Amino acid sequence: MSIRSLSLGLLATAAIGLSGCSSSEPASGPAGSQPASATSVDHSHGGWWCVEHGVPEGVCALCDKSLVAKFKADGDWCDEHNRPESQCFICGPKRAEKFIAQYEAKTGRKPPEPTE
Repeated sequence: MSIRSLSLGLLATAAIGLSGCSSSEPASGPAGSQPASATSVDHSHGGWWCVEHGVPEGVCALCDKSLVAKFKADGDWCDEHNRPESQCFICGPKRAEKFIAQYEAKTGRKPPEPTE
């Protein structure tokens, strides 16, 4: 197997592995941007906000599976919906208020509705 074939294989594997969330706006979009259709743009996880799940990227266990063990170890896990209890807006819609406030404090506007 040539180096080129190996490189292309690794690149394809990485692209598939990193293609998690899709979003209606880039994670770090400008303050006045309007969302496009829900599936038109994949966000890169390079910004600070996960539009798909309505939380900061750095704590989005639905996108970053490496965070799951810590949430579970801390007893912050909703088994029914397979996400951190603190981010389970299905069980407790008011839990979103904390994250909405973070978004508003940083951008001065309301966050987009989570797409998932």
